[in-house]
Amino acid sequence: MSGEVAFPIPAPETPVRSARSRALRKIVPIVVVLVILVVEAIVGWHSLVEAFSQLHTPVWSWVALAVVAELVSMGGYARMQRRLLRSTGTTVHLGRHVALAFAAHSLSVSLPGGPLFSTRYNFQQMRRYGASAAAASWCIALSGVLSSVALVIIGAAGAILAGSGGGLSTLLTYLAVGVALALAVRGMARHPQWLTTVAGGIESFVNRVRQRPDDGSGRLVALVDEITAVRIRPLDLAIASYFALANWLLDALCLWLCCRAVGAPDITVMHLVLAYCAGMAAASIPLVPGNLGVVDGALIVGLVAGGMETSTAIAAVVLYRIISLGFIISAGWVVWLLVRRRQRREPLRQAVPVG
Repeated sequence: MSGEVAFPIPAPETPVRSARSRALRKIVPIVVVLVILVVEAIVGWHSLVEAFSQLHTPVWSWVALAVVAELVSMGGYARMQRRLLRSTGTTVHLGRHVALAFAAHSLSVSLPGGPLFSTRYNFQQMRRYGASAAAASWCIALSGVLSSVALVIIGAAGAILAGSGGGLSTLLTYLAVGVALALAVRGMARHPQWLTTVAGGIESFVNRVRQRPDDGSGRLVALVDEITAVRIRPLDLAIASYFALANWLLDALCLWLCCRAVGAPDITVMHLVLAYCAGMAAASIPLVPGNLGVVDGALIVGLVAGGMETSTAIAAVVLYRIISLGFIISAGWVVWLLVRRRQRREPLRQAVPVG
């Protein structure tokens, strides 16, 4: 005996065990998603039954147009992100951006804490497309800002149509803030050393607070340098803003078409826009997955305030939510599964020797 202690060496993973672990990694996320969707359906079943009782046979031609409007609306959001990513030097086929928009939207709306999952998924997919971390971060951040500002502008325009002076003041305020932000971004783009100096100061301060030596690694400075290297042309930003507006307006058009489908009398554009913006504002606070009951209530109240009968408003909102929530989210989860399956096969195809 040499006196040395022999430590047991773990046995290598067998092919059977490896195959089982791979199968579990594939199945577990799908099972979790299905369980969440089933629980949501059970919790909201009573409300769904009452809502469907208000929905009589609609005019299917209007329903078909509403579905088309919603699909084109999702395409508008995808085009906005594609234009922003393209301006940073990464060009991706439109179909992949549309798939990303559907899948990310379903993650955001369906899951608890969905916006976090959606942001992470967006970032991962854009990195797969070849975008740098800075470019992907810029694209995600700007798409969120443009989408929010576009909804505010639509709401302010609706308030102006309603004869509210507050709408005009709100619109002018946001335009002023937008111009100020544009000038600030332009100044930082021309003088990136401003941000580098600030980042260096922040990093040194944090190191002193944490009682760590300032080793000069400059990680934060390097990240700022990478971000400031991203250039978005004004034309691309203008086109992306147009698609952000189109995304909301086409979704509002879907709601109007649903009103027509259930036989609602003519509702003015002013009242429709105000009701729609109220519903979307309620959706900005994700209290429950899909904001079931929250968005619906806001939309119904807005439509009734616009002169629509309660039963007709309920029917129109139910139909709109079937299309914008049920149909779009279902399609998004199917896309998510297909994309996930394809990406799992890509490394296998790359590992197969050619010739």
